[in-house]
Amino acid sequence: MKNNMEDIDNLIKETLTQEEAKFYDELDEQNILQMLWGVFKGKNSWIALIMNIVNIIIFGLFIYCIIQTMDVENTNDLILWVGACIFCFITMSMIKIYIWMQIHRNALTREIKRLEIQISSLSGRLSE
Repeated sequence: MKNNMEDIDNLIKETLTQEEAKFYDELDEQNILQMLWGVFKGKNSWIALIMNIVNIIIFGLFIYCIIQTMDVENTNDLILWVGACIFCFITMSMIKIYIWMQIHRNALTREIKRLEIQISSLSGRLSE
């Protein structure tokens, strides 16, 4: 299967111009760190940066709530601090889910661009 994919990639690169082939190589699969850094590139990078800063602040608040939970003696206060811990945990989870959705969106966009290049390559071959 891997040889078939490499053969297909080579056929596509042969039909593309040098600039298009370079762009096609950039669309290759990425590892997890490249995908994560890809979130911080583009038009919405500022949102990802702000969300990560907020996530760090919420994590600090989460640690503070855990410490306060251990020191409390009243049951009502214990319920409030545990509720704050749960709120912090849910907020951090939602931010992480948003970042993972952005990673998925970037990967999907990359695959769609690869398909577009393959279609244009095939249409170029058919017109010859």
